[in-house]
Amino acid sequence: MELGIQELAPIILIAVILIAVAILFTFIPVMLWISALAAGVRVGIFTLVGMRLRRVVPSRVINPLIKAHKAGLNVSTNQLESHYLAGGNVDRVVNALIAAHRANIELSFERAAAIDLAGRDVLEAVQMSVNPKVIETPFIAGIAMDGIEVKALARITVRANIDRLVGGAGEETVIARVGEGVVSTIGSSKTHKQVLENPDSISHTVLAKGLDAGTAFEILSIDIADVDIGKNIGAILQTDQAEADKNIAQAKAEERRAMAVAQEQEMLARVQEMRAYVVEAEAEVPKALAEALRSGKMGVMDYLNYQNINADTDMRDSIGRLSKDKDDHEENGKK
Repeated sequence: MELGIQELAPIILIAVILIAVAILFTFIPVMLWISALAAGVRVGIFTLVGMRLRRVVPSRVINPLIKAHKAGLNVSTNQLESHYLAGGNVDRVVNALIAAHRANIELSFERAAAIDLAGRDVLEAVQMSVNPKVIETPFIAGIAMDGIEVKALARITVRANIDRLVGGAGEETVIARVGEGVVSTIGSSKTHKQVLENPDSISHTVLAKGLDAGTAFEILSIDIADVDIGKNIGAILQTDQAEADKNIAQAKAEERRAMAVAQEQEMLARVQEMRAYVVEAEAEVPKALAEALRSGKMGVMDYLNYQNINADTDMRDSIGRLSKDKDDHEENGKK
C-alpha cells in the first residue's frame, strides 16, 4: 500500500504543478507580458496582476499601449487604465492620438480622453480635421421682395474643431444657422432674378456672418448647389387679402340688409298701430252722431246729408280701384 502511494506521488505532484501553471497563465497574462517585453514596453508582471484585481482586462490596456509606444507617443499605463475605468474606449483614443500625430495636429491625451468621454468619436473628429466633411442641406425656401419664392440647396464644407468638440454644437445647429442665413439673404434681395443671376452672393453673405461660432466645426465654404423658383407668394397673399376683404364687405352688406328688414318690419308694426288708432277713432263717430241727434245739435236733414256724402265717397273709391286694376292688367298684358 505504501509502495502504491509512493508511485502515485510523482503523478499527483505533476498534476498539481500543471493545475497551478494553468491557473497562473489564466490569472496572469504571461503571454501578454511577453508581447509587451518583445515590443519594448516595460510592464511589470505584478502590474498585470493588479489589473486583474481591479477588474480591468489587461489586453484592453496593454495592446493600445504597445501601439502608442511603436508610434512614438508618450502614454503611460496609468492614463490608459484610468480612462478604461472611466468607461472610455482606450483603443479609439490611442488611434486618434496616432492619427493626430501623423497629421501634425496638436492633441493631448487629456483632450482626446475628454472628447471620448463626452460621447463624440474622437477618431472621426481627427479624420474630419484632415479630410473635411460636406454637409448637404435640404431645400431652403426664402421669399424675395417681389413676392417670389426661391428655393436653394446648399453644401457646407466643414472641418472639425478639436478645441471646441467638448461643449460645441453639432451638425444640426450648423444646418439651422445656414438655413437662417440663406432665408435672410434671399429676403433682402429686391427681386428673385438677382438671386438667380448671382447665387454665389448667398454663399458670400452667409459665410461672412461667422455661423460656426460656438459649434464643434469650422465652416470652410458654403456652396449653392441648386436654385429653384417656387410659388408666387405675393400674388397668393394678395388674392387671400382680396377674398378676405370681399367676405368682410359681404358680411357688412348682410348686416345692413338685416337692419333694413328689421326697420321695415318695425314701420309695418307702426302702421298697424296707427290703423288701430284710426279704427278706434272711427268707432266713436256713430256715438257722437247719436249724441248730437239726441241733444238736438244735429237735425235729421244734416244726418241724411252726411249719409249721402259717405255714399258718394265710397262710390268714388270703388271707381278709382276699378280704374287702377284695369291699368295694371293692361300694363301686364303689354309686358
